[in-house]
Amino acid sequence: MQGQRLVYFYAVSAVVIWSTLASVAKSILTAIPTFEALFLSSLAASLFLLIVQIVRGGAHIFRTYDYRGYLVMAGLGFLGLFLYLSLYFYGLTQLSSQEACILNYLWPMMIVLFSALLLGERITVRTAVALLLSFSDVVVLTLGGEGHAEGNAFLGGAACVLAAVCYGLFSVLNKKRNVDQVVMMVVAWGVTALCALPVMLTVEVWVTPSLMQWGGLLWFGIFVNAVGYLWWAMALQQAQNAAMVANLAYFVPLLSLVVSAVALGEEMSRAALLALVLIMGGILLQNVRRGGNTR
Repeated sequence: MQGQRLVYFYAVSAVVIWSTLASVAKSILTAIPTFEALFLSSLAASLFLLIVQIVRGGAHIFRTYDYRGYLVMAGLGFLGLFLYLSLYFYGLTQLSSQEACILNYLWPMMIVLFSALLLGERITVRTAVALLLSFSDVVVLTLGGEGHAEGNAFLGGAACVLAAVCYGLFSVLNKKRNVDQVVMMVVAWGVTALCALPVMLTVEVWVTPSLMQWGGLLWFGIFVNAVGYLWWAMALQQAQNAAMVANLAYFVPLLSLVVSAVALGEEMSRAALLALVLIMGGILLQNVRRGGNTR
């Protein structure tokens, strides 16, 4: 019982931390160029995870992979973190954090699609209905017309949807790889930082972060990326019922709406709330059967 309480502590803490991503990133991106923020936060995440692995006495695990294994991990990191966050960050500059966060949570449905295409998993009628419900939130946010940020809503929405595609594909491809996930994330965040660096130097002008902005960047890099991942992985690893823990992730969009409203003063528009209901309905519909069949 005590062990399961610890599991839910890790899982709920990760969900709460992740719910701050949209608002923290949105506030940072109003002052810090996109790829500078991505470089600094990714570097912090990679270094933090590397230090944690060394302190835990697990440095030897890095020697178990050859250059081909690291190339695969680097490719996955480029797809699932660099491209994903680059597109998501762009979406945040064009949309409100509420809209961007809701569209970002199309990735669970993308996992379903790519699992069917790449892993041969069946798409049932229930799954098809869930997919339609989730994708309908794109239409709602595009046509809702209220509460948008002052950017290009179409391009911002397209970027967030493409980001969800990248993360969904990354998740499925990563599932096929039998690698240590801490090593995977050290490499993935490191690749993200390395890819963001030349873009930052080429197209952006360096802005020295203020003390408060450094705090936001470190929160984003260490806690949202590194600690959130570690705690979530530990929760799933130690859980007696992994499906019940995994479903907690779907509370992130709801909490993100509350955090954005409080931290950024964003109004919860009717379009955003309706879109949230649609995507949550689609995701929960897809997972009711799985949760019910889990023993």
